Amino acid sequence: ISVMTGTSWTTIATIGIALMGIGDALGIPAPYTAGAIISGAYFGDKLSPMSDTTVLASSIAGADLFSHIRYMLYTTIPSILLSLVLYLIIGLCYDSKPVDISQYLTGLSHGFNISLFTMLVPAFTGWLIYRKTPSLITLLLSALSACICALILQPEVLVKIAGEDNITAKSLFEGIMTTCYTHTQVDCCMGNINELVATRGMAGMLNTIWLILCAMCFGSCMVASGMLHAITHVLLKSIHSTVSLVCSTVTSGVLLNLVMGDQFLSIIMNASIYKDEYAERGYRPELLSRSTEDSATVTSVLVPWTACGMTQSTVLGIPTLVYLPFCFFNIISPLMSCLVAILGFVPKPQPKEDKASAVEESDIH
Repeated sequence: ISVMTGTSWTTIATIGIALMGIGDALGIPAPYTAGAIISGAYFGDKLSPMSDTTVLASSIAGADLFSHIRYMLYTTIPSILLSLVLYLIIGLCYDSKPVDISQYLTGLSHGFNISLFTMLVPAFTGWLIYRKTPSLITLLLSALSACICALILQPEVLVKIAGEDNITAKSLFEGIMTTCYTHTQVDCCMGNINELVATRGMAGMLNTIWLILCAMCFGSCMVASGMLHAITHVLLKSIHSTVSLVCSTVTSGVLLNLVMGDQFLSIIMNASIYKDEYAERGYRPELLSRSTEDSATVTSVLVPWTACGMTQSTVLGIPTLVYLPFCFFNIISPLMSCLVAILGFVPKPQPKEDKASAVEESDIH
């Protein structure tokens, strides 16, 4: 779901809440379940071409989006596999309890018209991702297809959202616009399901957008005032090899989350600090964007005073420091990025003369 939607926040706030209930019914301690949910959500968020952090990291580093995603597989896949092994071990330590799911199925059926046709939208989104369609176009087409499916399959729901009694063109249009823009609530006669299917629309993302705008302004001030250059000079003095460069990038990403309190600002600052150094040493920009994502993106949810940490602890009802030890993927990812660099699984830097000759050859063509 996180790969399809491109957002860990929405994934955790929807299916994550449902999985918390399932984990509780099975007798799994809530912090374990929360850690597994967050690990899976951030794994999908990193690899989704529609993720704001993925697009931001690749853009700031100057890397192609899909090349950036492919390059992240070298660290992301081992991290999630190791995390799954740890979760498997934990899962085997608990005996499952019988769970009555009929009430949940009844509640969903009461609120929605559920059929295989409802899978058309995620299938269409997956096809767009497979075709490497630009993220903005993918988001637009996915939203339009969801609106069309809602008009065909859920007209009664749209009418209720619009606050009307009869199905008319006006009530359907108002229901679609309300669903897309602001908070909506569908009554499924069960509190847990009502929370699961509740949405915030575009208005619910405004706080994040404002935060990004503030981060961009702050980063611009850092660059214009020369503070970024001063920080860069201090950090780069200790870099003498590929391993130290990658490890320094990863460490900075984690520290910036602790200091800045926002993953978007951390991504911008981290990529900006090291961008010229990576280019000067001849490394591909994907190495910088991957190292930034492996640190700044995934560890933000582990810091209690960041937007991610505060949001997820509120949504899941588990304090950040309580679920932190069980977010295996988020903990392993920065370590895996450093390990991959130590083992030498990074591209060799391109010599400057080769780069110059490549430019000259390109100019000739």
